[in-house]
Amino acid sequence: MNYLIACLFFSVAGIDIGIGIGIPLAHADLNDINRIYHSTPTLAAFEICQGGGCAQFDQLSLTPAEWDNVTRHFVPLPANAQVERDAIAQAIGVLEDIVGTKIGTAADRAGTFNNSDYLHQQDCNDEAINSTTYMRLMQQAGLLHFHRILDTRTRKFFFTGWPHSTAVIQEIESHAEYAVDSWFYDNSYPATIVPMAQWKEGYIPDDSPLSVQ
Repeated sequence: MNYLIACLFFSVAGIDIGIGIGIPLAHADLNDINRIYHSTPTLAAFEICQGGGCAQFDQLSLTPAEWDNVTRHFVPLPANAQVERDAIAQAIGVLEDIVGTKIGTAADRAGTFNNSDYLHQQDCNDEAINSTTYMRLMQQAGLLHFHRILDTRTRKFFFTGWPHSTAVIQEIESHAEYAVDSWFYDNSYPATIVPMAQWKEGYIPDDSPLSVQ
């Protein structure tokens, strides 16, 4: 692969946060990243990152009709953890679609590399933070019964390959951890949810545009 852009990670307030190299970061501020990541989002007001390492962030809200498009994936309520993970994946795709029309990220393309010329592009750090925000909205709405949301995670760190981050959930009963990664596909595709150990090994879905680069 011809990687032109990498994600460089470091720890902020005890969590793994990344900054995308090669995408304009002049206005990225660690205080903003930390604030957004640790905020309590509501349907009336939440913030979304874009531009690489949250170089740009937008505050927005969702209407009841827009939120209904999310909650329909949880009707009926999932009967087990696997079904709930499937609903989470679909709901993140729906939220990306809704949010994308509001802030311009509808054209966000899979991955980061070679996409710096596209406006409103999101890197893996933006995606990890945003997916965590989306799942917190689901949690507050009482949609998550089999999982808890954990801090973002990072794989590689340059020593063994290009760093990459993801949102994370943990199955309550088994304590199994899963990567919730929305970076592998274009905007509005369902998130990829796989066991953390598999993700850590460098997993990329076979049909992702990134697998053929």
